[in-house]
Amino acid sequence: MKLDMAPGRTLVLVLMLTTVALSRTGAVPVPSAPRALPPARGCHMAQFKSLSPQELQAFKTARDAFEDSFLPKDWDCSTHLFPRTRDLKHLQVWERPVALEAELALTLTVLEAMANSSLGHSLEQPLLTLQNIHSKLQACVPAQPTASSRPRGRLHHWLHRLQEARKESQDCLEASVMFNLLRLLTRDLKCVASGDQCV
Repeated sequence: MKLDMAPGRTLVLVLMLTTVALSRTGAVPVPSAPRALPPARGCHMAQFKSLSPQELQAFKTARDAFEDSFLPKDWDCSTHLFPRTRDLKHLQVWERPVALEAELALTLTVLEAMANSSLGHSLEQPLLTLQNIHSKLQACVPAQPTASSRPRGRLHHWLHRLQEARKESQDCLEASVMFNLLRLLTRDLKCVASGDQCV
């Protein structure tokens, strides 16, 4: 039996058959589910999962030297800059380097201001180590945040807290930063360096 079909209907039928054929061969792209942001190119932090004993000792020496001259009355802060409840594990993997970079930036600003004090000598090695970590971390932070990478939620709250911290007294900043050093190195830095294995 002969089927008479208008040219327009024939074209539609051909297109439908072609689409079915391509779908079966996998040639038609299928929208994928949204994924987390991929690691930034050049982001290599695995080397910082653990610092050498010598590096950690340099930080402990600097902290102990500060503690010897510390007076509790100097720690007069209007807010707790690094609350114990703060944990980078609560952030998405791509957010963690952003939070750590802000924490490191504040830490470096405070320690560099202390370099000319009596603690200057004990801070030399820690400063070099932190500057090296900070430079490597830059490659893990988006230079131009996109709509999907703009800080929000818990990350936005943490970044705002660190920004507001700069309004505190120098004594408050010094004490807060010095007593947070080992946590920064053994918990926050380790978490970022471990990537999605930090759970």
